Amino acid sequence: MNFYLFFLQSLPQLLEGLSLTLQLTVFSLIFAIIVGMISCFFKISTIKPLNWIADVYLSLIRGTPLMVQAYFLYFGVAKALNMQIPPFWASVIVLTLNAGAYLSEIFRSGISAVNKGQMEAARSLGLPYHVAMQKVIIPQAIRIVIPSVVNQFIITLKDTSIISVIGIGELMRVGTLIVSRTFRGFETYGMIAIVYWVVIMILTKISHVIERRLSNGKSRS
Repeated sequence: MNFYLFFLQSLPQLLEGLSLTLQLTVFSLIFAIIVGMISCFFKISTIKPLNWIADVYLSLIRGTPLMVQAYFLYFGVAKALNMQIPPFWASVIVLTLNAGAYLSEIFRSGISAVNKGQMEAARSLGLPYHVAMQKVIIPQAIRIVIPSVVNQFIITLKDTSIISVIGIGELMRVGTLIVSRTFRGFETYGMIAIVYWVVIMILTKISHVIERRLSNGKSRS
């Protein structure tokens, strides 16, 4: 079978794997934003136990490989609790916890980047701390971190290839199954690399457009 026919035969399976990869990425990032925000607020809180919770979470996630986290949740925790976690949701949980830790630091750096005088001015006007954060600091921080959040989306998309170790049928897993059946590793993995490259280049362009528009809006203001 020539490459053209092999490509046409494999394309539907690869696109199905890509669809699952994108679903994993989108679901994970949505939940990771929530987890990252909570962790960020724990980290900057004046309540020490919340600081400790955030420190332990960030240390564990950032100090262990994603593959180990996937194995620990899917094979370790599930077996210890005598339950079966569907591979899709196990993957979402792992990616959420992993991306959430990095987003937490992104959000914290965004808040830190806002001029401290903004908070002082808001407090001098009589705004409580939480209101000043909600109305003054966080809107500015969100504007700062948007490009980094898009970049984390790209990283999470690539990390889905590691999640194939627990059997989820994302793009990399589908490619591995095609290779095991056809023994055409060069062509298959080459196509997978191109698919990832195209999707990531699109997301990178979107990130650059967002960053440029935010920079232009900031300069006009």
